[in-house]
Amino acid sequence: MKSIDEIKDMLEKSQTDEVIAAVDELAAHGGAGGQQLATAFYLRGNAYRQRGEWGKAMNSYLAAIDLDPDGPAQAAYRQAQQILSYYCKDYYNP
Repeated sequence: MKSIDEIKDMLEKSQTDEVIAAVDELAAHGGAGGQQLATAFYLRGNAYRQRGEWGKAMNSYLAAIDLDPDGPAQAAYRQAQQILSYYCKDYYNP
């Protein structure tokens, strides 16, 4: 089972598949406390975001927010919402 620091290193190297698998394993085995698990879910959300899988990223951020409402997932979730809700009227008016 990977540690949070190892998962962060994998994310920095854009090893998104490995990050997702490591976080899923960590969550399944219950090898982390609430704060660590929240951080792991936040990192998994970042991995999904890098892959362009916004729905899965948002779900991971929400799981992290449930465990740690004051953590970095809150800001990441808001930013993702802003990105996804961007609307430019000029794109739709020929």
